[in-house]
Amino acid sequence: MSGLHGLATRALRALDPEDAHGLAIAGLRLGLGPAGGPDDPILASSLASLALPNVVGLAPGFDKDAKVFAPMLRAGFGFVECGTVTPLPQAGNPRPRLFRLSEDRAVINRMGFNNRGLEAFAGRLARRGPGMVGANIGANKDSEDRIGDYVTGLKRLWGLASYFTINVSSPNTPGLRALQTRAALDELLGRLAEARDALPPAGCAPMFLKVAPDLEAGEVEAIVGTCLAHGLAGIMVSNTTVSRPALASRFAREAGGLSGAPLMALSTRVLGEFAQASAGRLALVGVGGIASGEDAYAKIRAGAGAVQLYSALVFEGPGLVGRVKRELAARLRADGFASVSEAVGAN
Repeated sequence: MSGLHGLATRALRALDPEDAHGLAIAGLRLGLGPAGGPDDPILASSLASLALPNVVGLAPGFDKDAKVFAPMLRAGFGFVECGTVTPLPQAGNPRPRLFRLSEDRAVINRMGFNNRGLEAFAGRLARRGPGMVGANIGANKDSEDRIGDYVTGLKRLWGLASYFTINVSSPNTPGLRALQTRAALDELLGRLAEARDALPPAGCAPMFLKVAPDLEAGEVEAIVGTCLAHGLAGIMVSNTTVSRPALASRFAREAGGLSGAPLMALSTRVLGEFAQASAGRLALVGVGGIASGEDAYAKIRAGAGAVQLYSALVFEGPGLVGRVKRELAARLRADGFASVSEAVGAN
């Protein structure tokens, strides 16, 4: 981390985490973000029907309201996922709700799907230029028909987003993770598939399911089977964890989802379980704990066709994406791979 952007990152770390994030978004909207260079061809890949210029994506949560996807694409991300967006605006949980665990290179959040709502989100996506921009959709906390909220999001954003992620795995909306159970997930994905099949092709944006890393025995196989039954393209593995490994920070006992370095081992293990269960029938995206090219490579070797990061940006700043891509390209070549797809799940 060096130069102006490194200095800005260090200054932001001295502020309240949520205030710092707001200032970062404001700076990006003013054009103060970095510009990434050309992508190494070895990092280009196809994920489901998406032609990615590189396989390093920005995870949702950073750009909740689709305000800065263009600057983040310019910074070097191969794809940017915005959201989580809900049909109606909602304030989320009371502050403080975002905690920086510097000693652990981790973050705990209990944001609660705070966002400006579907209409504002759709208006910004409608004006987007080139590049892969996904929409992560969710349900309002007080909704009487949570599944209906997902259908509403899919219909409103159809033709505007490159792909959709169905977020049923946030720990910060009470009862949401219950949608991962077999019967509830079957109903949710069934209704979404019915809505999708009635919409015009509009590029046939693929749908992904975002899952928690905190799954019980047998749930991985059940989730894979349900996704396949309803024609989903893939699975994002994983969201934040409610588990608490040994942590040094004074914020270690805060409620919410834990992300960052302590999530790397757990999420990668669960990713491997999904890779084994899906046996190449679903595209997998590795998320959780990535802070280096070596981390990204570990996800790819575990079965991910692409990766996403977010929490490490809190500590490393926007220059992180360029370093991750350089390190990943070097590691692929060092191990004799000519492409990312050759390395996926390789032993």
